[in-house]
Amino acid sequence: MTIALLRRAVAPLGAAALAALLASGAAFAADGEVLARVNGKDITKTEVDLAATVFGEQLQQVPENARQSIVLDALVEMHVIADAAEKDGLAESKTYKERMVFLTAQALRNTYIEEKIQNAVSEDELKARYEKDVAGYEPPEEVKASHILVKTEDEAKQVIKDLDAGGDFAKIASEKSLDPGSKATGGDLGYFGKGQMVPEFETAAFGQEAGAYTKTPVKTQFGFHVIKTVEKRKQPVPAFADVREQIAQVVQREKYQQVIGDLKKAATIEMLNQPAAPAEGAAPADPAAPAPAPAQ
Repeated sequence: MTIALLRRAVAPLGAAALAALLASGAAFAADGEVLARVNGKDITKTEVDLAATVFGEQLQQVPENARQSIVLDALVEMHVIADAAEKDGLAESKTYKERMVFLTAQALRNTYIEEKIQNAVSEDELKARYEKDVAGYEPPEEVKASHILVKTEDEAKQVIKDLDAGGDFAKIASEKSLDPGSKATGGDLGYFGKGQMVPEFETAAFGQEAGAYTKTPVKTQFGFHVIKTVEKRKQPVPAFADVREQIAQVVQREKYQQVIGDLKKAATIEMLNQPAAPAEGAAPADPAAPAPAPAQ
């Protein structure tokens, strides 16, 4: 897709979300860098950066240095149409006012989540959660294995005979293996845990001692394998830095559930004209669906 085509595609696709930026009452910094002006109203870099989050994956299709221009064009068009709508009195229409009620509540919800939940989780809190989880963590076993993949059982049996006669596993793999991903490294597959390989392969790799190779061919949908279990070990405990984001999501989700529970208890909620209950056996709604997420 060319940049020109994307320029035409982005604006309509993001129109509703971009409209929410204005309708939500978002106030952009008056002293922000002004990138454009429409009918006397400034469009700042702050507004452009916020709007860029709306387009998400679409902007990933173009060079980074072209993204700001595309978003700015969309914002100019949005402001031009918004001014025309206001001039025509649409700001007093029932449709606009109904949308404003929803969009304002949505913007307030997202801001509350960002300020009271996402930004309220400290680094010390994340590290404490990491230490707690690590203390009760039993690392699973993993193996480092190599294999030689051939087409027929007879070929695999010949490979085993060659190994029994003192043949070098890596050398044979580089010469005969049909696996292009590991052939160049002597059949080395690195470390893997249970559930990462097809069952037949996994059973053989985990079922023999380190240093041993299978004495009978192992058949899978890929062909016939001769598998060498190079090493067995407990999977290393991941470092805090490697799992920080996952921990943050868990802690934020838990904090969200606690906060929303407390807010609901304190609120006066009346459920009127409820839709019919789902049919028996219907899949229940995902209880984690309202998890805190960055506002869009």
